[in-house]
Amino acid sequence: MPRITAQEAGGRNVLAFLDMLALSELGQKLLDASDDGYDIIVGSTPAVPLRFKNYADHPRQRISLPKLGITSTAAGRYQILARYYDAYRQQLGLSNFGAINQDRIALQLIRECRALEDIQRGDIATAITKCRSRWASLPGAGYGQNEHTLHTLLAAYQRASEKGTA
Repeated sequence: MPRITAQEAGGRNVLAFLDMLALSELGQKLLDASDDGYDIIVGSTPAVPLRFKNYADHPRQRISLPKLGITSTAAGRYQILARYYDAYRQQLGLSNFGAINQDRIALQLIRECRALEDIQRGDIATAITKCRSRWASLPGAGYGQNEHTLHTLLAAYQRASEKGTA
């Protein structure tokens, strides 16, 4: 569940969308095996979750992912790269890489994709399409990583909405 309030996020639909993103990026088992994903480092598996303990800064660990042929610094609930954290920390005036600030960065990414209004009015499919350039797990992202189907993500969004997390 996002730590940011519905009021700051822009409504209950936005909270459900954030839950859907976290599930898409990390999967339920990693969310359950961690601080709801806020402390997960890229390359984690449910059997071997790689976690960081200090939210004072992005963990800045470069992890080699040979199966994908990449190295990544992605971390946190929304798998934010270190270089993006640095830019958003300054832009948004963030003091750390804590949970609420990770939520704020994800919201800024959504705003930059011009998807916030789509989410607020419930047009989740359009919002997913607009945000696919920011999250490798979204359908059509094209990063060569595991992409979920639109159907799977819409179902995840619906479950998050019904749970009252949104």
